[in-house]
Amino acid sequence: MPLSPALDVAKPARPDAASMRPATVTERVSEPVFSQPLVPILTAVGVALLIVLSINFARTAGLVAALWGAGGLATVVWLRTSRGNVYDLAYGGLVALGILVGEFLVGNPPLLSVMFTVANMIEIVLAVTLARRFAPGLNLSTVTGCGRFLLGAALIAPVPAALFAALCLYAMSGADIGASFQTWWFGHALGLAIIGTFGLALTRGHMQVLRRPWKVVETLVLLGLLTAASVLVFWFATVPMSFIVIPLLILIAVRLRVLGIATALMITTVIAVGSAMLGHGPFALSGEVADRAVLAQVMVLLGFLPILLVAALLEERDLLAERARAGQVRAERASEAKSRLLANVAHEIKSPVGGIIGIGELWKSGQIGEVTDAQKDMADMLVRTSRQIEALSHDLLDVARAESGAVKVDLRPTDVHGVLEDVARVTALRPDAAGVRIEMECAVDGMVVLADSQRLAQVLGNLSSNAVKYGGSGGVVTLKAIRVTGAVRIEVIDRGPGLSPEKQAQLFEPFNRLGLERSTIEGHGIGLALAKRLVELQRGDIGVVSEPGAGATFWVELPAA
Repeated sequence: MPLSPALDVAKPARPDAASMRPATVTERVSEPVFSQPLVPILTAVGVALLIVLSINFARTAGLVAALWGAGGLATVVWLRTSRGNVYDLAYGGLVALGILVGEFLVGNPPLLSVMFTVANMIEIVLAVTLARRFAPGLNLSTVTGCGRFLLGAALIAPVPAALFAALCLYAMSGADIGASFQTWWFGHALGLAIIGTFGLALTRGHMQVLRRPWKVVETLVLLGLLTAASVLVFWFATVPMSFIVIPLLILIAVRLRVLGIATALMITTVIAVGSAMLGHGPFALSGEVADRAVLAQVMVLLGFLPILLVAALLEERDLLAERARAGQVRAERASEAKSRLLANVAHEIKSPVGGIIGIGELWKSGQIGEVTDAQKDMADMLVRTSRQIEALSHDLLDVARAESGAVKVDLRPTDVHGVLEDVARVTALRPDAAGVRIEMECAVDGMVVLADSQRLAQVLGNLSSNAVKYGGSGGVVTLKAIRVTGAVRIEVIDRGPGLSPEKQAQLFEPFNRLGLERSTIEGHGIGLALAKRLVELQRGDIGVVSEPGAGATFWVELPAA
């Protein structure tokens, strides 16, 4: 019979329509308090047994025990199995009964047993309340969740119970309030921190790691080494040597994460505190048994427990890395789908557009009948618009090929001066270049780069056409090439309105025209994105230098041949 879905033992059933609707009043009343009654009953029995063990073997300050695991067990099972207010009341009653039975079994008188039961229930209820309030997800795989649980449930929750028990013991038997308080607080805080984190970390996700045989071997070896080192350091050694244990704990945190370090802390705590109470190890000469126990407790709380946060940090990093990888895979798939769509659209556009251009040319030339001047102008506009669409389809194909890695470049020594002359000549023939002077500043000899001449001309053609369209108001566009260390820098300079830093950051995004979509300037916003990809394929860099009102300088750096 499975224990509980909350304990990650049974696979949760798939909800059906009936289970997802709100329960009626009759159904709520007739619903059993414990759908899995074995869990709370076994928890109550376990609490009673832990109380017997703790009182018989760990009492140090009068009637207070230095090691106390009952509160941690009750708290973690309560957090993992709670199903509502009725369950909470019934479970709390069973736990209180288990504590009371344990107190009676060790021979405590009725009044003392009731007082300890009340104190323990104050602690357990407060721990559950604080954990639900400040760490609602009970996720120890993040630094925030782990830190909140330790601070609220482990460190704060035992304080009121420790004060209540210390005052009651002082009133009953004159016990020292300070000794009773600190022994209770340290012992119960350790129990809640270590057993609580172990129980919350015992999930299906953490246990799946142990399905790999080599991981099981690694776990057993590391925990075995830790046990041997802890016995050596805290039982046989006569001088403080806890520094030997810390590297092992850190290694376990790195290799086994939260579940592993919670198990390791449980082993180390039992050995360290137990050895101190029995008069062995480095704390043997530290006075009374209560003093020795407190020293061992403080060492674990301040020296070892923070390593749990290291394991939580590593788990959080693993989770973020896994999300990043999944996001990258999704982005790559989306990019591939977009590239396929662009390629398909471009192919579908090219064929009909070619036909339209042919018909327009025949119409304009009068080969399919007489045409008027108005019809000739319309045919000319039809051809011009169709050629723009044809150019767009070619650009779309290039973008799709570049993003899919299908574009191949043939890197050879290329004369920059010759490429710039060709680009300047073609740019000057553009209709929108009328009234714009194209200047060149480039040495005739020795300006050679390692590039694909055809792709380089395509890149510089895009940059110069943009300079004419967007910066032609300045009257001059300059094509310039200069030598830099190990490379050649080619610049396309205009004296137009310039670009703001915000627009510069968006320049090389495909289909982004920087708010000029409704302007009279033709364009589709893919030229610069394509230019960037082509330059990167040629092992170069591309960028822009501009200020509003001061023109723009687009530059390309390619390795010198």
